[in-house]
Amino acid sequence: MSGSEPIMSGNQSLCTRFTFVAFSSLAELQPVLFVVLLIVYLFTVGGNLIIICLIWVTPALHTPMYCFLVNLSFLEMCYITSVVPQMLVHLLMENKTISVGGCAAQMYVFTILGLTECCLLAAMAYDRFVAICYPLHYTLLMSPHVCLKLAAASWTTGVVVESAQTTWIFTLPFCGTGKIQHFFCDIMPVVKLACVDTSRNEIVMFAVSMLFIMSPCFLILCSYVCIFVTILRIPSAAGRCKAFSTCSSHILVVSLFYGTALFTYLQPKTAHTPETDKATALMYTVVTPALNPVIYTLRNKEVKEAFQRVTQRNSLRQMA
Repeated sequence: MSGSEPIMSGNQSLCTRFTFVAFSSLAELQPVLFVVLLIVYLFTVGGNLIIICLIWVTPALHTPMYCFLVNLSFLEMCYITSVVPQMLVHLLMENKTISVGGCAAQMYVFTILGLTECCLLAAMAYDRFVAICYPLHYTLLMSPHVCLKLAAASWTTGVVVESAQTTWIFTLPFCGTGKIQHFFCDIMPVVKLACVDTSRNEIVMFAVSMLFIMSPCFLILCSYVCIFVTILRIPSAAGRCKAFSTCSSHILVVSLFYGTALFTYLQPKTAHTPETDKATALMYTVVTPALNPVIYTLRNKEVKEAFQRVTQRNSLRQMA
């Protein structure tokens, strides 16, 4: 089967399949890449599952912050699963193709999850803002009902906005060889395959990115400005360190996620190159989800203590 099977429509040859050519120059390294990506994928899924189960079995962690963390861990598992398993299959096959419908399905999933993560990170920043700036009102302002509403709003925003944007992208006609200079169906590499003028689409996509990526980012920045001002007013050094430690994990995750997201989706089409697209995509599809469990277990005292209690309890049961 060829990488791009055309069908005739008037004077144009439309693609029904796309071919990924990201690893075509790394034929000898593909088995090594397969092993590395498989290990990272299993570690990421396992690590996030451990966090979810740990929070589930530890009543002390049944707080809004960890409710958001459960959502984030579940999201990260789905996010990496939307991309890496297909990459693993393609690393073992010569025929690295995907149907247009399959490409659309992949783009629906990872764009929805990506925007949902933006909103969840903003909700987590608001949670830290209330906890540090208004501690006496925390239980009122961040009740379980409010937490569920914020999480539901994050998922709803991701589904509605990105479903509309992805549907619009796949109304474009795709023609030519159908070769994607990438390892999955990311937005800009797919848009480049359109055989019509996409300048208007790019303007709208840029506007959507500015609104729905930068708005949560702005809320996060505002929250942390208020948080840092409040922390600096705490008289004792121990109090300042304790307050900052509750935010450090979230700050690292936000920096990793937004650093790559802003670099990728707020550039014009002409600024994109296959090399930079692939490098940044590896960061936000593979590296960031893999680092999140590490960040939240090594830098979070409550999670570490809960993990130690659970492992000690299991050890005692085995000895009994």
